Amino acid sequence: MTDDMYEHLVYNGFTFATFAEVAPDLQDRTLTINGVSKAYCMTGWRIGYATGPQPLIKAMATLQSQSTSSPNSIAQHAAVAALNGPLDFMAENLKAFDARRQLVVDALNAVDGIDCPNPDGAFYVFPSVDGMIGRKRPDGKVIENDSDFVTWLLEDGGVAAVQGVAFGLEPHFRISYATSTAALEDACARIKASSDKLD
Repeated sequence: MTDDMYEHLVYNGFTFATFAEVAPDLQDRTLTINGVSKAYCMTGWRIGYATGPQPLIKAMATLQSQSTSSPNSIAQHAAVAALNGPLDFMAENLKAFDARRQLVVDALNAVDGIDCPNPDGAFYVFPSVDGMIGRKRPDGKVIENDSDFVTWLLEDGGVAAVQGVAFGLEPHFRISYATSTAALEDACARIKASSDKLD
């Protein structure tokens, strides 16, 4: 199963390809899922779609029809219009995301103990906090892992982040840059201020 939700949100000349394109011999065993919430800016419309082997799609449709009925007709028509409509708005959105991505990457890399690689897609960064492990909070508690670090960010700086262990990526954390530039500048300044308090 592959999640292609961010197929249009890629940077630096990165070329997106579905798993079925890369390994066509596995197409009969591949389930590809996607939706309109991210690239089409339709968060909350709750429209997703999938392609895969017919027996699997049929079973999914049966399960869905018994648990949620179906998406409302307005959302269905809006999704069809998005998927069949022009994509010219995406270039402007991508440019804004790219600027925010660079802002966050640069700001986090300026913090001693954080190493933030530049992602090729989506709108999240996954910085490493390996350099924070073993440091002490002002109250004497030791930062032993990424969960301790994100707890400190929330308690001290009011910044909500998700620990990397939730994604199988310890000792990292995840921050979304799908918000305003002002909010990101403020959050990054808070992360730096809280990080600077660790000994």
